[in-house]
Amino acid sequence: MDKEYKKHYSVFYKECIEFFGNANPSKPSRYFADMTFGGGGHSIGAAKEIDGAIVYSVDQDPDAIKNGLKKIQNEKLENRVILTKMNFESFPTWVANNHSEIKFDGILMDLGVSSHHFDDFSRGFSFREDAPLDMRMDYGNPEIATAAQILNEYDEEDIADIIFKYGEEHYSRRIAKAIVEKREEVPFSRTKELEEIAFHAYPKHLRHKRTHPATKTFQALRIYINRELDVLENTIESLFNLLSIGGVLEVISFHSLEDRIAKHKFKEIFQTDKNAAKILTKKPILPSEQELSENSRSRSAKLRVIQKLDSNAQGEFSGKKGKKKNKPST
Repeated sequence: MDKEYKKHYSVFYKECIEFFGNANPSKPSRYFADMTFGGGGHSIGAAKEIDGAIVYSVDQDPDAIKNGLKKIQNEKLENRVILTKMNFESFPTWVANNHSEIKFDGILMDLGVSSHHFDDFSRGFSFREDAPLDMRMDYGNPEIATAAQILNEYDEEDIADIIFKYGEEHYSRRIAKAIVEKREEVPFSRTKELEEIAFHAYPKHLRHKRTHPATKTFQALRIYINRELDVLENTIESLFNLLSIGGVLEVISFHSLEDRIAKHKFKEIFQTDKNAAKILTKKPILPSEQELSENSRSRSAKLRVIQKLDSNAQGEFSGKKGKKKNKPST
């Protein structure tokens, strides 16, 4: 594929940079991490707007990496923004193996997909144009199943469960049944084939509402294929442990499933040691009217932020409620 990265709007740009900037402002040098480089807005913005900022960014999308390295070079930020290809689930291990001395003053998790993925129809994330049913973020990875493979190979119950769990689709059983019936005639390969199945599986009086009948099915497959919720669930705690005292972890979500995980994980961290963390957003921050006017896709976005405090505790959050890792006594 290897295409130019589409124009990307960095959601909550002002708020994210402000939270970063307010974290340990007296330090001459500060370390930040961006778990989804995407179009580079947050990473490059932090490097340019925060004095002494060094930003470690990752992305699993080959297009984001290729175009990101070019953008970093054009901005002459090679020593300030370090971009590496990986799923952010691997970032804590990568840091431990390569930069164990670093504690981060801010880490951003910008979840979901970017405008690039929706606007580059060849990726299969959108049904606005006909394209191959792929939906893999890391599209060059043969170990990840494509949407077409799932629709053609999984049994009806499993397909229904995916659509219901990750899309919260009430008509998941009807859609799965229609998928299995259709593939017996011709295997699925194109986005428009799936769109048509979902559309006609809906009751007639609901087919022309504001939300297209295929929306939740496409969302569900994308989340399942890229393990988006599993990765989020498995990573928030370990990223929190990478923070310096005073550092902040920011999570931008775009649907209720993601936001629910972030909310519960923040609460779990806080309740494990109330002196070691402070939730800075009692309610999630929502897009401003200005941001909505500039980028309608941000309408579902929510920002949550948690800060690491010095509780004088001997250790870090372990992910198990009521327990923490203790340093050995000397």
